[in-house]
Amino acid sequence: MKDIHLFISQPVAKFYDSLFLNLNLSFVPEFPKTGRKDFSNHAMICTFIVMKCEGFSMITDLVDYLNNNLFIAHYCGFDISAPLPSYWTFDRFLKQIDNDMLSSVMKSQVLSLSKQGIMDSSFIGLNSTPIAANTSQNNPKSFLYNKFKPDNQPKADADCKLGVHTASNQTDEKKYEFYWGYKSHVLVDCISGLPIYELTTTANVSDSTVALDILVDTHTFLPITECTFLADKDYDVKHIYNQVHKLYDGECIIPLNKRNAKNPTLLPQGNPICEAELAMDGKFSDRGHTRQKFCCPLKTS
Repeated sequence: MKDIHLFISQPVAKFYDSLFLNLNLSFVPEFPKTGRKDFSNHAMICTFIVMKCEGFSMITDLVDYLNNNLFIAHYCGFDISAPLPSYWTFDRFLKQIDNDMLSSVMKSQVLSLSKQGIMDSSFIGLNSTPIAANTSQNNPKSFLYNKFKPDNQPKADADCKLGVHTASNQTDEKKYEFYWGYKSHVLVDCISGLPIYELTTTANVSDSTVALDILVDTHTFLPITECTFLADKDYDVKHIYNQVHKLYDGECIIPLNKRNAKNPTLLPQGNPICEAELAMDGKFSDRGHTRQKFCCPLKTS
């Protein structure tokens, strides 16, 4: 039986056929210039796209799926008359692939969608997603007292860092959890829901510290002038407001981060009371400049 159409349902096959026909992989060399000719890099990239589309978390599941659905392997670009790549081939490819190549592929797809009017940068949003490292210290069943100590680096992953992930953005909820791993910062088109830019960092990197770099890099290939920038309270930082307003002539929609600020006692006219139980003044002079800020009268006297 040599009819490969019998190995997979037609709707799934048409989906991957259309997907790979519209995928520009010209930025990635198909084969190395020197050395032994291995499997096609284009086919390997298409395979991992299949892995994400099918929701597989393990390479072993991907290998089983390809061997049981040869038509999909055929559309990825493999010669199904020969043995397909093994687990170790896929694992080695992930470790050796240059991330800059994948970024170029993503930029090409974004520009193509932008030209077709499917997505734009008028309303964009930025957020991060935690990526837990494959280490026993992230196992919730592990009861080691020092598993989340900064100096207790996991032996299984020497590059990961210790981070914290909040369970909610609500100001009255304090649920959070520590983890060893990374962060995926994704800028999306809020109208279509499609990603525009992605940056992976270690888990100890604050979201607000990479926001400006992401906006600058995005602006180099997809202008974000006059955009509306949406983010959560982790991005409530002054320099983000300034850059979006001054450099891109846009506006920010970011909830206020109180940062453990206390609620001071207020007088009927609205002035807060300082620790000396005195009414604070709304204006004071500092180095010849008048500032609008509540300050203790003992300091301004």
